[in-house]
Amino acid sequence: MNRRIFTTMPTLLALACAAMAAQAQSGDYPARAVKLIVPYAPGGSADIAARLISAEWAKALGGEMFIENRAGAGGNLGVDSVAKSAPDGYTIGLQTVSLAINPALFPKMPFNTAKDLAPVGMVASSQHVLVVGQQFAPKNVAELIAAAKAAPGKYSYGSAGAGSTFHMSAELFKARAGVSVLHVPYRGGGPALIDTIAGQVNMSFPVLSAALPQVQGGKLRALGVTGAKRSSLMPDVPTIAEAGLPGYSFETWFMAFAPAGTQPALIEKLNAALNKALATPAIRERMIKEGFDPIASTPVAARARLESEMPQWAALIKERGITAE
Repeated sequence: MNRRIFTTMPTLLALACAAMAAQAQSGDYPARAVKLIVPYAPGGSADIAARLISAEWAKALGGEMFIENRAGAGGNLGVDSVAKSAPDGYTIGLQTVSLAINPALFPKMPFNTAKDLAPVGMVASSQHVLVVGQQFAPKNVAELIAAAKAAPGKYSYGSAGAGSTFHMSAELFKARAGVSVLHVPYRGGGPALIDTIAGQVNMSFPVLSAALPQVQGGKLRALGVTGAKRSSLMPDVPTIAEAGLPGYSFETWFMAFAPAGTQPALIEKLNAALNKALATPAIRERMIKEGFDPIASTPVAARARLESEMPQWAALIKERGITAE
C-alpha cells in the first residue's frame, strides 16, 4: 500500500467520525434543557426580554429552556460564564448593546468578545427616553440644551450605573449637544428614576418601558425618545432628534449568543427556533407592549452589527474619557 495513503487513512477516519458525531449531536439536540444566562439581576430589560421569549424559543427548539441570572461587572460576569462553557449548545446567553460597549469601557476583560463568542441572532431593540422631574424648568429638548449651555455643570442626570445604557445614551446626548451635565450613577435604574422624580437629579435616560408608568402618572415629563422614530407607546413624544438635537439616535439592542466553537449546525438550529419564536403573533404583541421591537436576523448579520458598533463606542468612550468606575 502506498505509504502516503496509509498514513492519511487514520486522519481521514478521525475526521469522518467527528463529522458523524457532530451530525448525531445536532440531530439529537436538545437532549436536555438549555440554560439561558442573563448577565443582570431579575427585573431588568435583558431579563424581561429573556422571559418573554424563552418558553416559545424552547418550544420551537423542541426542548426546554431555563433562565439563570448571573449579574456582576457590568454584565461581564455572566457573559464570561457563557464564553467559558462547553460549546455544545446547552449554555447560551442574552446580552444588551453592552456587548459592544464593554470591551472599550473595561480595561481588563475576562474574555475576547470577537473571538470567544458566537452570535446566534438579534432578539429585539428598545428605546430609552429623556425624562425630567415636573419641577424642572425646561419644557423641551431645545430649552434643556440652551439651559445646559448657559450653565455648564449646573445640571445633573441619574443613571443605572457607570457603563449602563442609561449612562451611554446620556453621554452620547452630551457629546452631540456639546453640553456639560454631571453624571450621578446609582445602583440600578429604579433609584435613578426616584431621585429624578424628587428633583435630586434633573434628568435621566431610562428604558422606555420603565419610565412609561411614571410619565403616564404625571410624575415625570418625557422630552424625547432616543430612537430614530417615535414609539407607539408614547406617540405624542417626539424623538430627541426631532425635538432639538438632529442626528441623535440611541437604541438598546439584545443579542443571543453561544460560546465560540459551537457547531454551525447548532447555531443555525438555535437561530431558526429563535426567529420562529419572534415571529409568533402573541410573542410580538407582548414584546411591543413591554417596549421592545422584535428583530429577526441571521447569525452573520448579528455578528456584523456587533463588530461594526464596537469601534463606534470605543471612539465615544475615548473622546469622553468615560470609565466603568
